[in-house]
Amino acid sequence: MAAVVPSFAQRFPLSFFTSSRTVTRFPRISNFRNINVHSLAANGFSWDDVFSVSKIDDSLHLQGYLEKVKICNRGSEKKSEFVPFLVGSQIVGYVHKGFLDHLKKFQDVFTFPKDDHQRNFAGDFIALHPSLDRPDVRTEAVGDVIKELGKEVIPGIRNELYPVTSSFGMPIFFSLERAAAPYFGIKPHGISCKKNLLKECEEEAGIPPSISDTAVSVGAVSYADIDGHRYKRDVLFCYDLELPDGFIPSNQDGEVESFKLIPIAKVANIIQRTEFFKPNCCLVIIDFLVRHGYINPDDYGYLQLLQCLRDGDCS
Repeated sequence: MAAVVPSFAQRFPLSFFTSSRTVTRFPRISNFRNINVHSLAANGFSWDDVFSVSKIDDSLHLQGYLEKVKICNRGSEKKSEFVPFLVGSQIVGYVHKGFLDHLKKFQDVFTFPKDDHQRNFAGDFIALHPSLDRPDVRTEAVGDVIKELGKEVIPGIRNELYPVTSSFGMPIFFSLERAAAPYFGIKPHGISCKKNLLKECEEEAGIPPSISDTAVSVGAVSYADIDGHRYKRDVLFCYDLELPDGFIPSNQDGEVESFKLIPIAKVANIIQRTEFFKPNCCLVIIDFLVRHGYINPDDYGYLQLLQCLRDGDCS
């Protein structure tokens, strides 16, 4: 969510990070910024350092912002190492060619055709076996594979399922273990955006539905992160939310250490010059800066930055 406060001088960014349990990722900006004191101490970067950096006002053009976007889109040159993952004729994800060797042990679950022009593309791909013709059957079959691979290949099995679709809002083909999602290059999603917005606002910042329900959808940003055999394709839905004067966020689920009030101009400098904020949260805040005029067309690299904010597959 992004806060929109009427007076220009009163705008302050806040991003409280989404729970790692959350199926749909929601970026947030509001009137405060959450911090993790322990991680700050571990990195030797104090709030005094943060405020010192934020006082610097020399121009770096937009290079600092572009670098943060690039961090989220690491490994883009390795996309050719992945092949499409299909259910029927629909692409639902991408699998690394090296990871295919593990899946070829399960010929009753996956097939590996080549040059199938009827599917509108040529080359290698992996598909669910056509005998798996119902979502529950597919979920069970793939789940058995993941349990087997979880012993050595896929770490961090959590017994938490993500729905698998071809694109946002489309029918669910089956459900996949969360830890395995990056290995199949799927876009996980669960409850609706609005329901998750209300849920996360309350859990992470104590914002009641009476306030969070006024949040306004303002678009989305996207990125694609490739790390080894893992292909993470994320779309982050952005919202604007104005908080009442005097409202102080209060974490409810134990996943936010504290909140800190920082003017947006200072946050902009911190993003430009440090790696203090979580990379994908930087994308959301940069989008906020563009939409509210802190970054404008006269800044060198403006159009390149706009394009990079949606480098991922928005589907």
